[in-house]
Amino acid sequence: MAFLKKYISDVLGAARSLLKGMRLTGYYFTHHKEIITQQYPDNREEMKLPERFRGEVVMLHDARNEHACTGCTACELACPNGTIKIITKFETTPEGKKKKALDTFIYHLELCTMCNLCIEACPTDAIKMAQNFEHSVYDRSKLTKKLNNPGSKIREGVE
Repeated sequence: MAFLKKYISDVLGAARSLLKGMRLTGYYFTHHKEIITQQYPDNREEMKLPERFRGEVVMLHDARNEHACTGCTACELACPNGTIKIITKFETTPEGKKKKALDTFIYHLELCTMCNLCIEACPTDAIKMAQNFEHSVYDRSKLTKKLNNPGSKIREGVE
């Protein structure tokens, strides 16, 4: 007889839980305070993503095609799964000294976990997370990106 009492108790508890959830759903249905759901494909132009959204890593360039990356490889070292590969070269300064500079910044989007560790590690804020989120492609090789623009150089005054 105890099992029947427990069974009825469980059914009543489940019904109570269901009604509690339905009450909350009904409240949100009748009291329109804020619309949170966005109709994605239809509202691409006016869609607003949160500021903290992490889409992909991009390198910032100014109007003169200059960037702030010194080639220090801090972002490459901070990346937990080898998403970033920095290729450096040595340039000769006007004083005759050899200085390490960025040659190529390779970013493997297919490996990226959007953890933001590379952004935090960058001492010059040369890279940031962009709001791009549509990354579907048929060819995986298109997910490997070269972030520095052709012919770009380091911004004057960045060390």
